[in-house]
Amino acid sequence: MSDKDSSTAKSYIDATIASGQSALGSLTGSTGDKAEAAARKDQAASEKEASHTLGKLGPFNVSPSGGMSTNDPNRTEGKQSGSWNQTVGSAKESFGGLVGAEGLKKEGERQNAEGKGQEAQGQLTDLGSGIQDRVKGTVGGAFAGLTGDREKEEEMRMKHDDAKVKQRSAEADIQKAADA
Repeated sequence: MSDKDSSTAKSYIDATIASGQSALGSLTGSTGDKAEAAARKDQAASEKEASHTLGKLGPFNVSPSGGMSTNDPNRTEGKQSGSWNQTVGSAKESFGGLVGAEGLKKEGERQNAEGKGQEAQGQLTDLGSGIQDRVKGTVGGAFAGLTGDREKEEEMRMKHDDAKVKQRSAEADIQKAADA
């Protein structure tokens, strides 16, 4: 399996086939079927993992299949981003608490909360646009494939892959925030 062939749907299909093959091996006593089922199950797990793997560097995200995306500006970019406001807000809050400046501490709490809201808004924007563009890429690619337009089919595949990276990046950041 290459990383280009990884997808969550394919991993679920392969896992289902592996379960059936394992059941058949158990019923017939075939160690060959059991071994093949175990190998297919491992392959399915690898496919699922590969379909969720991302490389992240600041606001840039990339997948093993070549899909790329950038984060919504509310998440990570510039002095008005959510992460900036959280950092500055936390610093004000800490410094205000340290020197006993209640006003600065309250301002820091407000700015930190505002930053968390901005970052969440950016994550939801990226998640929604990622899902929407994945669907567009899938449908557009299928239509282009039916009409024989290979150039358009490749363009739609890249749209799908880029959108998948955007969606997975948002999902990873949302999960990270939920775990914190």
